[in-house]
Amino acid sequence: MGLFGGLDANSQLFIQGYFTTITLTVAALGSALVIGTVAASARVWGGPVVQSFVRGYVEFFRNTPLLVQLLFYAVLLAPANLNITRDPMVAAIIGLSIYTGAYVTEVVRSGIISVDPRQIEAARSLGLSQLEALRFVVLPQAIRTVIPPLGNLSIALVKNTAIAGGIAATDLLKVAGIIESRTGGDFTPYIAILVAYWTLTLPLAWAVSRLERRLAFAR
Repeated sequence: MGLFGGLDANSQLFIQGYFTTITLTVAALGSALVIGTVAASARVWGGPVVQSFVRGYVEFFRNTPLLVQLLFYAVLLAPANLNITRDPMVAAIIGLSIYTGAYVTEVVRSGIISVDPRQIEAARSLGLSQLEALRFVVLPQAIRTVIPPLGNLSIALVKNTAIAGGIAATDLLKVAGIIESRTGGDFTPYIAILVAYWTLTLPLAWAVSRLERRLAFAR
């Protein structure tokens, strides 16, 4: 068997793991952006109770291990408990979304508070509601500030998907372990997944850098 013989014989499984990682990243990132934007807005403009709740959410999920969180969702949502799903992908997406959303919350909040409050007051004086001021005045300016850290969070999320294998989601790392067991300890699948993650993170880093430069020029 050649150097990559084990990988060649399991190419379909490897491709499945690759697209599972992409699916986890895209689904969790989209959900985390929604969660983070809503939570950040609530933390800036919500009442004391809402602000305390959001602060607690951020501190709790940023300071507990991601794998523990994923295991919790996998057990909680299982038929033996809430009878919601047997699919580890569902639990993985939920866990990654809520975990990443806590970080997005702080990033978006920093972008919101970087906008001059007088602009919000001016928007309100022109008859815009709080939500309209957020949508048309605050967020378009805040996004230019938060693009770099959000880009870094996106790259971190790609790498965090590897933990999903801990609850049996067939991501790249899980697939590499399966191929290794099938080939009697062949280590080449791990080389392949290093390259695979590289093909995901480098283009993402390039795209974020390019977008950052375009937004800076537009300013």
